Amino acid sequence: MRIAMPQIVPAGCLLAALQGVFQANAFYLPGVAPTEYQQGSRVELKVNKLTSVKTQLPYRYYVLPYCPPKEIHVSAENLGEILMGDSIENSMYDVRMNVNTSCNLLCERTLGQEEKATFKKMIDHEYQVNWLVDNLPAAMKYQRAQSGNLMYANGFPVGIKVDGSFYVHNHVQIGLQYHADSEEFDGFRVVGFEVYPMSLKRTVVDGQVDCSKDALEEEEVLPQLDLMKEDTIVYTYDVVWFPSPIRWASRWDNYLKMHEGQIHWFSIINSLMIVLFLSGMVAMILLRTLHRDIAKYNDMDADDAAEETGWKLVHGDVFRKPPHSKALAVCVGSGMQLLVCCFVTLVFSAVGFLSPVHRGSILQGMLLLFTFAGIMAGYTSARFYKMWKGEDWKKTTLLTAFLYPGTVFVIFFILNLFIWGTRSSGAVPFTTMFALLVLWFGISVPLVFLGAFFGYKKAPVSLPVRTNQIPRQIPAQPWYVSGVFSCLIGGVLPFAGIFTELFFIMSSIWQHQFYYLFGFLMLVVVILAVTCAEISITLAYFQLTNEDYNWWWRSFFTSATSALYIFLYSVMYYFTRMQIGHYVGALLYFGYMFVISYTFALLSGAIGFSATFLFVRTIYGSIKID
Repeated sequence: MRIAMPQIVPAGCLLAALQGVFQANAFYLPGVAPTEYQQGSRVELKVNKLTSVKTQLPYRYYVLPYCPPKEIHVSAENLGEILMGDSIENSMYDVRMNVNTSCNLLCERTLGQEEKATFKKMIDHEYQVNWLVDNLPAAMKYQRAQSGNLMYANGFPVGIKVDGSFYVHNHVQIGLQYHADSEEFDGFRVVGFEVYPMSLKRTVVDGQVDCSKDALEEEEVLPQLDLMKEDTIVYTYDVVWFPSPIRWASRWDNYLKMHEGQIHWFSIINSLMIVLFLSGMVAMILLRTLHRDIAKYNDMDADDAAEETGWKLVHGDVFRKPPHSKALAVCVGSGMQLLVCCFVTLVFSAVGFLSPVHRGSILQGMLLLFTFAGIMAGYTSARFYKMWKGEDWKKTTLLTAFLYPGTVFVIFFILNLFIWGTRSSGAVPFTTMFALLVLWFGISVPLVFLGAFFGYKKAPVSLPVRTNQIPRQIPAQPWYVSGVFSCLIGGVLPFAGIFTELFFIMSSIWQHQFYYLFGFLMLVVVILAVTCAEISITLAYFQLTNEDYNWWWRSFFTSATSALYIFLYSVMYYFTRMQIGHYVGALLYFGYMFVISYTFALLSGAIGFSATFLFVRTIYGSIKID
């Protein structure tokens, strides 16, 4: 396939304009300046990890018999890049600014049986090569069959398999786009990086490549270098430069071009209509019912009130200490920590401070924000535990500091051992493990204790009614008000609100695609928070009207059970979308999806619990209790 000039598609509808508001395009931080190259100056081409959606195990580029330089230099990486398994190294490709070259010899390699077997395995598992030029990833341009839109696919395949034969891509056409504006800056800026791999049978004569039989003028070149029939591979490349009107600040737009915007908008509008409809129903039922009940209860005599039934009847038990209050305080505290981390990460991502443009920045930012949000976890758990008159505050604080992070770290460590056994570059080195432990024990744990100190130091949360010494007997409940059924039903609505966005997030994680629609995601999170609050409040109200005052844990699990549906959806996604053929890849998938579901359960549960607590405290503070 020949390298084509970049096409500029004009946008002209209101929907596209709105998408531009919510789409996180390439936003560069102050201090991250573009690089200007002069005519003929060297433009470094770096190589990154080899990736596959079939194994989910990345490998260093030079595990394959390519052409390594005499000295391999590994670029400095941030914490997020290390955790993602990136391995950015130098290469022998000689690329010069605005200098077109063809049929360049990189090197000639003779393959043994072991090297052929490695190539064959990589091709069979559909591994992709990832290159970088001026921080831009290499991409292949293709046209969608249905819409005809031009899209970029990250990287290019190691080779192809045709009729049982394996062909290595040993020749690459490198298409680079530059932007020049003599009035603004001196030189050229790289704004595009396209690659088109080919499998060509070539020979080297007196140090020169024989390119006379290439026939590259054809639209498609049939694969020629059969891995099983050839023992020698000649690696070659072409370099072609194109001028481009695209400015440096907008060069990522082609990579992040959105053609599924209508899907996101229709999904969000649909979710909003459902939420608004339910909000109206809930508001009408609760406000009318509560207003009538509160007015009636406040106007009744004491004798009449004694004969009443409903939610007022359990006022002496509604704030009774829940069973396993220590665990509930820990769960709510950890959930609030995750909520703060999630919210701040989304805000920073939406404005461009954290972006896929800066590899690893989102993951690194989330880790740092979670670490510093430990103070919120300690404070929240302490406030609720003190309200319930708990005495074992040290154990509660320790559990808050260690339960959730410890569970995640143990799973991460075990999975990392399996990755290490495959010699994948995705295995996190022990020095990075130590750095994570320093963040945890050196910063997060002290902040949890600091937050707990301030939480216990403050006066207890005031409750509007006193708790009776003798618990009231709870009448038999209808089956549809039972805890398990109501919680399972309650988790459906929050899951429905995030279903579409969840698909794109999972595709980003497991299909190695960019996720950049943080504006949409913020809307989805707002819908999620409102939905979690509404469904927990509604079911708690019906529970109290049935004279069941054990609402603490149920209000948490009502919205937290949406995580169960997320995990079940991930199972369906695995069998319908994934083609993982390696047991370690399957372990990684289900291990990390369990962590994501566990995280979501704590986050959504904390939202539902907090909203229900404020609701119950408000309604019981609005009635007269003799």
